[in-house]
Amino acid sequence: MTYRSIVLPVGALLVFGSLMFVKWFGDKQMNAMFDNMPEPPVTISSAQVQQGRWPREIETVGTLAAVNGAELATEASGIVDKIRFRNGSEVKAGEIILRLNTDVDLAELNALEAAARLAEIELERVRSLYESNNVSRAEVDIRQTQADQARANLDAQRARVEQKTIVAPFSGVLGIRQVNLGQYVEAGSAIVTLQSLHPIFLNFMLPEQRLTDISAGQPVTAHVSAFAGEPFHGIVTAIEPRVEQTTRNFMIQANVDNSDRHLRPGMFARVELAFGAPREVLTVPQTAINFNPYGNSVYVIREAKAPVESQPSGNGKSSPDGSTRTREQPPQLTVVQRFIRTGARRGDLISVTDGLQAGERVATSGLLKLRNQAVVNINNKIRPEADVSPTPPNS
Repeated sequence: MTYRSIVLPVGALLVFGSLMFVKWFGDKQMNAMFDNMPEPPVTISSAQVQQGRWPREIETVGTLAAVNGAELATEASGIVDKIRFRNGSEVKAGEIILRLNTDVDLAELNALEAAARLAEIELERVRSLYESNNVSRAEVDIRQTQADQARANLDAQRARVEQKTIVAPFSGVLGIRQVNLGQYVEAGSAIVTLQSLHPIFLNFMLPEQRLTDISAGQPVTAHVSAFAGEPFHGIVTAIEPRVEQTTRNFMIQANVDNSDRHLRPGMFARVELAFGAPREVLTVPQTAINFNPYGNSVYVIREAKAPVESQPSGNGKSSPDGSTRTREQPPQLTVVQRFIRTGARRGDLISVTDGLQAGERVATSGLLKLRNQAVVNINNKIRPEADVSPTPPNS
């Protein structure tokens, strides 16, 4: 009993210990194999850092506004008697847009005209009597005042009649009418919008640091998403003399040609302003840059010497002195992450102000698979497009 109680536990402990050792040694060897296993090269595309001349430009956003734009409304109440326009039609300044019913107003106008004529007659009669000393000067003054009041009442009624005729205050394009024939409208009720479309204003804002870069007469180019690829040209006509205290921005207004009526008030526009002489810049495709909150970076491609392979000289035989020949492998390509500073963008390209030199190569695709010192293969058949003025096909 004593022999068995000693041998069996010891044997079990040796067997269990051997199994644990074998497993530990196997895991160690496997980890060593994986640690020393070379990583497969990552296939990427590349591009050279180019040096070029870019015009000095300011890019911002703005809003289009009509030179003249108004919502036409009635000055008096009444029933719509005539509608003299079609929705979306063009009108000239002074054209009649709408009339309200004026039957009662015209009848009252006729009565006031008769009263004014009578007051004039009475005034002339009293003046004749005054000249013959039959009435006093006070009587003439009373009749004069009555005649003036009659003419004033007549003019006021004429104005009330004219208020019931809506005319175009300027030439432009009408919108969609808001009233119907026979409808009773109150004073101030909206009738239709009228917008002058040619030319058209472009309003935009810039920070106060740009105040010295802007001047009246400076050319402006606008782009709108509704007409992608079609630039609209204009000139700066006015600069707000004050800077807004809350935003530290100032307003600029440009006059843009709109003879084809493509632009409409209220549209959003991207604005470009050129100033000064062109500047030398280094550019890379935007796809080459990792944009991060802590800094932008690129992967620069470098050549690394491959290990030297030894081989016997001749047909597998050593040289007479027993030496062997060495053959140097083609250089490997690796990447190194480098932080850079970026500047303005144009199309698919972005300028680099610090961190790169002209002629260096950077990775332009496959960035998510890269790390420092990663071995890469270059396949530029899959290289993304990089154009200053890209024109992607519309789907």
